[in-house]
Amino acid sequence: MTAHTKNIRVLVVGCGHMGASHAIAYHQLAGFEICGLVSTGDSKILLNKQLGEIYPLFNDFESALVVTQPDAVCIATYPDTHELYAVRAFEHGCHVFIEKPLADTVEGAQRVADAAKKAGKKLLVGYILRYHPSWQKFIELAKEMGKPLVMRMNLNQQSHGHKWTVHRNLMKSLSPIVDCAVHYIDVMCQMTGSKPQQVSAIGARLTDDIPSWNYNYGQLQIRFEDGSIGWYEAGWGPMVSDNSFFIKDVFGPKGSVSIMAGEGTKAGESDDIDSHTKTEAIKVHYSDLDEDDEFAKANDWINLSDELNHQELCSREQEHFLKAIQEDLSLETATLDAINSLKIAFACDESVKSGEVVKL
Repeated sequence: MTAHTKNIRVLVVGCGHMGASHAIAYHQLAGFEICGLVSTGDSKILLNKQLGEIYPLFNDFESALVVTQPDAVCIATYPDTHELYAVRAFEHGCHVFIEKPLADTVEGAQRVADAAKKAGKKLLVGYILRYHPSWQKFIELAKEMGKPLVMRMNLNQQSHGHKWTVHRNLMKSLSPIVDCAVHYIDVMCQMTGSKPQQVSAIGARLTDDIPSWNYNYGQLQIRFEDGSIGWYEAGWGPMVSDNSFFIKDVFGPKGSVSIMAGEGTKAGESDDIDSHTKTEAIKVHYSDLDEDDEFAKANDWINLSDELNHQELCSREQEHFLKAIQEDLSLETATLDAINSLKIAFACDESVKSGEVVKL
């Protein structure tokens, strides 16, 4: 009997959009077996129906951990519970898959990483764009544009209904630029391969529906050691404009690379999670000029019509988690990257609140 014949028994904590996507992946993938679904509300009941009503349901994480004795825990709750749940899971000898951000403080993120090390268990943070073939291609092409790079990215969400409820709940612990920017800061760090030197950021509180200390629109700027610069903006709420809400663009001395999302950027779709990972095409522009200063090379278009959807990306993440457990792959570098991008995002948060440039 090989080590791979035993299924990894996984407890899913948090059954909202991301938790449900990961649960579907565990339900479908050979090698995993769900041993319980945990949520404080009805989301676990709805998810269980979707999965054929076969899994034990729990309201409380601690009791679910004791009753099910899982091999792994998937944490897809709000960020203010991430640190506590992850540390408890490691203390119970479980591997952990955790949605980003790793914790709601940098110190908390470090404590989770330390707990993983102490337990000798795997910790995988859900940086979904790292598993996205077209985003990997985007980063690879950006590296060919020379240095310094200028990176321009945003993801504004004109949220309403259930999505606005989710965003309001998230903003009880984090701002949009901390919650979302970690993905894109991670991308910028991969594109430049350089260390960020300083950040500056601005933010605005556009509603009384969120805590007085928080803001629902933010924009950050990062300066890197190699001279590269990048900006990112994120806004959540019913008042946010859905005009030009999805910009993913980079240029350097040799030209530019842009993600062109046609269907994904239609009006009214800014808070649709599937549209956030849709790319559809990458446009590559070359800066080479001929003797008349006209462009010497035509733009290249890389068609991505066969790309993975959101569910397939979540499944790809979980396949990597399974492989890391079965083959004892080191995830330490990815964890360091997750802590690093969170540290930069919190420095931006500090800049919004202080009005000062923050050196890193």
